[in-house]
Amino acid sequence: MINIPKGTKDVLPGESHKWQYAEGKLRKVAALYNAREIRTPTFEHTELFVRSIGDETDVVSKEMYTFEDKGGRSITLRPEGTAPVARSYVENALDSLSLPLKTYYLISAFRYERPQAGRLREFHQFGVEIYGATSPYLDLDCISFAYDALRALGLDNVRLKLNSIGCSDCRKKYVEALRTYFADHLEDMCGTCKERYGRNALRLLDCKNPECKKIAEGAPVILDYLCDDCKAHHEKLCGLLDASGIPYEVDAGIVRGLDYYTRTVFEFVTDELGAQGTVLGGGRYDDLVQSIGGKPTGCVGFAMGMERALMLMEKHGVDFGRTGIDVFVISQSPELEGACMAIVSDLRKEGISADTEMTGRSMKAQFKYADKQNAAYAVVIGGNELETQRVKIKRLSDGKEEECGMNEIAARIKEN
Repeated sequence: MINIPKGTKDVLPGESHKWQYAEGKLRKVAALYNAREIRTPTFEHTELFVRSIGDETDVVSKEMYTFEDKGGRSITLRPEGTAPVARSYVENALDSLSLPLKTYYLISAFRYERPQAGRLREFHQFGVEIYGATSPYLDLDCISFAYDALRALGLDNVRLKLNSIGCSDCRKKYVEALRTYFADHLEDMCGTCKERYGRNALRLLDCKNPECKKIAEGAPVILDYLCDDCKAHHEKLCGLLDASGIPYEVDAGIVRGLDYYTRTVFEFVTDELGAQGTVLGGGRYDDLVQSIGGKPTGCVGFAMGMERALMLMEKHGVDFGRTGIDVFVISQSPELEGACMAIVSDLRKEGISADTEMTGRSMKAQFKYADKQNAAYAVVIGGNELETQRVKIKRLSDGKEEECGMNEIAARIKEN
């Protein structure tokens, strides 16, 4: 037997309706916010992620699935959705459209990391990317979008944490202050933090190791190093959030892990998923488009891990809706299966989901099968029914029956 690769998961027929339910809710919220779907390739040139995410990040240095294709080109399975959308924005001159441009996607992405609950090597994201302005009003719109998306999924108890990591000038001064602070504590920190110290000092604030978290509590705060413009942007956004009624807390430890972030960063978090408590994260990335060859463009967005969201929805007892078919047509004998198929075909043309027997089961076994398929109704077809053109429709939830003409089945089902 060939087993599934480690860190991947099948979405089985008994679970897929939960994904469809969540995706449908998210698409409706996207429509409310005037966001249109964008679909990019599953793989891109490796250079795209090195230039945009940063070659010193864990994603690029440790986690990407990178290979050479038959033409000798370095190709990478996308580890996230923001950089591919930015590449598409530049390549297809989407700045020629009316701005701001709001896009969303539902994608699979790939990172080589230790699999755990809600975090797989192939995972799925709902993401939003908004292009065209540096105004904090765009930040507010993006955060509101994320807030409403979570509420649409029934996740109304997650908390918004907000921070600003400033512009590149702010961060240079701040990173120097971080390195000075952590230099005195490095011997007491984990191996990952020791690696990050020289490569990506901001990520020292993001370590989940208890000892490292305790040390990070005394680190300098980025908000003390913001330039006047970045400080004004952050304060304006906080005021807008206050006025909108979206609850939040400023958390100087929120930094996000990718190099393209500037100014606003945010996360929606929960205590119900253990150490991996972030359900949705995002922020502003005004330098990204220019870094891959486009014009300077204000951008803000977020991404939500679908696996974690679904785990949380299940914990909250979200009703994913009924699955099953409307009618199962039961054949009294194998020679009547053709007639049953004709009835099923007519029902489907009327928009009624229907199925029938095709394996030679007994009537008793057919009723059991209809029950397993969560059929709402059963219709039994025998020689007498074909002769009289009258049938009984049986509601399987309580056994109630009603008689009607064979050509009236669809109308009766729709009435009920």
